[in-house]
Amino acid sequence: MARVIVFDVNETLLDLNDLDPYFERAFGDKAVRGAWFTQMIESAMVGVITGTYADFGEVARGALEMTAEREGVELSDEDRNAILMGVRKLPPHPEVREALETLREGGLRLAALTNSTLEVAQSQLTQAGIAGFFEQILSADSAEQLKPAAEVYRKAAQSLEVETSEMRLVAAHAWDIAGAMRAGCAGAFVARPGKVLDPLFPKPDVVGEDLLEVARKIVEVEGAA
Repeated sequence: MARVIVFDVNETLLDLNDLDPYFERAFGDKAVRGAWFTQMIESAMVGVITGTYADFGEVARGALEMTAEREGVELSDEDRNAILMGVRKLPPHPEVREALETLREGGLRLAALTNSTLEVAQSQLTQAGIAGFFEQILSADSAEQLKPAAEVYRKAAQSLEVETSEMRLVAAHAWDIAGAMRAGCAGAFVARPGKVLDPLFPKPDVVGEDLLEVARKIVEVEGAA
């Protein structure tokens, strides 16, 4: 039986480059957006390791304050809110819709699994016009942990009424792929610009430069399963 194809959302489906004008205005350098996102993931990892939970919105806000302090910038409420609310309005990467259509036409079940809260995830995917592709939109918040904690993937499998071995996690983040595979899922890595796999962890059997290439490979692999 073909696996359920479960998608990470931020960067994998949705394009964070859309936030660059907000960072240009607030920091004078759009490249600070990358530093903020890296800090956000680092803070999330610390929470996973120490067993301290905060929802991803709180993590994003805290990471933004840390980034501002590091850059020597005092953020206005307007700039802070523009960045944090802008996350809800991100567009999909150009090939995402065709990739999702390819998978749906292949008869595969599709779901989304994100560290964002359910309310934010639903808003994001609806604004992006792709919410209808997914039978379920799932949040790590329901497990009161963040990816890559194993319990997040197990909770998602439970919600989808499958075993973790019957899920394939699609992501543009090596840490998410590693967490999913460690929990028993298959993986599919989207090697977007600047994204590479971690050589310390097993390599997934599906890797592509964008989501459409990944989707076509998944149809081949899962169709033969």
